[in-house]
Amino acid sequence: MGALVIFGIIALIAILYVLVGFTIVQQSETRVVERLGKYHRTLQSGINFILPIIEKARPVYSRYERNSIDGTIVITKLSDKIDLREQVYDFPKQSVITKDNVTTTINALLYFQIVEPVKAVYEIDNLPNAIEKLTQTTLRNVIGELELDETLTSRDTINSKLRAVLDDATNKWGVKVNRVELQDITPPESVRRSMEQQMQAERERRAKVLEARGQKEAMILKSEGEKESQINQAEAERQTQVLKARGDADARILQATAEAEAIQKVAEAIAATKTDPATYMLVSRYIETLKEMAAGGDSKLVYLPYESSNLMSALGALTDLTKK
Repeated sequence: MGALVIFGIIALIAILYVLVGFTIVQQSETRVVERLGKYHRTLQSGINFILPIIEKARPVYSRYERNSIDGTIVITKLSDKIDLREQVYDFPKQSVITKDNVTTTINALLYFQIVEPVKAVYEIDNLPNAIEKLTQTTLRNVIGELELDETLTSRDTINSKLRAVLDDATNKWGVKVNRVELQDITPPESVRRSMEQQMQAERERRAKVLEARGQKEAMILKSEGEKESQINQAEAERQTQVLKARGDADARILQATAEAEAIQKVAEAIAATKTDPATYMLVSRYIETLKEMAAGGDSKLVYLPYESSNLMSALGALTDLTKK
């Protein structure tokens, strides 16, 4: 009976030993196992067996953030689990000095991932604290090389420089820095007031420039309109004069045609009566002249040509011509 009891106790201890040695590693996590204080292996996700007392997982520092009424609380504690997922560190605001000696408050976001757990355990003591301090010092160095205006307008450049420096420095820790983002850049109150005044002045200047440009365009359009109006008016007057001249020419042509036809008729009549054409033309001019002289209201005297006998003979010839 004593032997059975001893065997049962040994069997129970063995079962408990085996059960204690079984451990489950979650997906995207790992553990670094040491055997008798020396690195032995890295556990994969799933069921693993660790020899109690002889082997144990090496604890490392982990950083956690907890939201509370007073704000976000950062907690750092030891844990034997190593998270292989991409992690985000939201660092508190810190004061940095720019190249032109302006104190600015900046807080940054860091996205990183542990790619070599062994280095993360053995190459650095407190990985979260080391990353935070390295980010702060690197941020001060990068911002110290830039002026305030460049800091406010060159976030992408600053992010790229920070990522390159941090990735190179944390490479020996088995950490890959994916990106760095500047969340807030807050200059002093006096600088903010000056910037607001400068922005207001710039807006007013742009408004005045736009107003002056609008007035200039309006004057140009008005001038072009007046110019086109004058051109159209001149063109209309020219066309009117052309039409009037053309009408006068047509009237003269018609009058000349009528006179030519009349002369032709008279010439035919003269030829039929055998009268001297010169005598007919002279008599006609005499008659027209007498009409004009008699038409005047103040005319009291009518002068006849000296050769009145010729006139009388011409009138007689004209009378005979008219009758025929």
